[in-house]
Amino acid sequence: MGGTGEYRIRPIHVDDLARLCVQAAGAIGDEVIDAVGPERPAFGDLVRFIKDTVGSRSQVIRVPGSLIPPTARLLGLALRDTLLTSEEFQAMADGLADTDGPATGEISLTRWITDHKDTLGRTYANELTRHFR
Repeated sequence: MGGTGEYRIRPIHVDDLARLCVQAAGAIGDEVIDAVGPERPAFGDLVRFIKDTVGSRSQVIRVPGSLIPPTARLLGLALRDTLLTSEEFQAMADGLADTDGPATGEISLTRWITDHKDTLGRTYANELTRHFR
């Protein structure tokens, strides 16, 4: 885990995001919408929740945030994928994946994780293959 893991995130379920997009398509004029779910966990808490929920025996360790982008790049080369860019990590670590605004999504991430714990993380889904090939 990069840095302290204390930075908060507001993950949104793809179904909630799709609903927001459809609603925005019918809007008149420009609008800024924070696409955020109902939960606001610290990243480290979410990592530990996932670990515990799926029954992983892995150890969660903290490393300097500066090591995350090059490590993700190396793993990405091995997997022929883009895992996480430097800009994405820095934005998350800087708190840009969080907002104090109200939730626009309704689906609970922790509930979804609990409901899918038996299959979560069992197979790897290559983003580049899924979306660009």
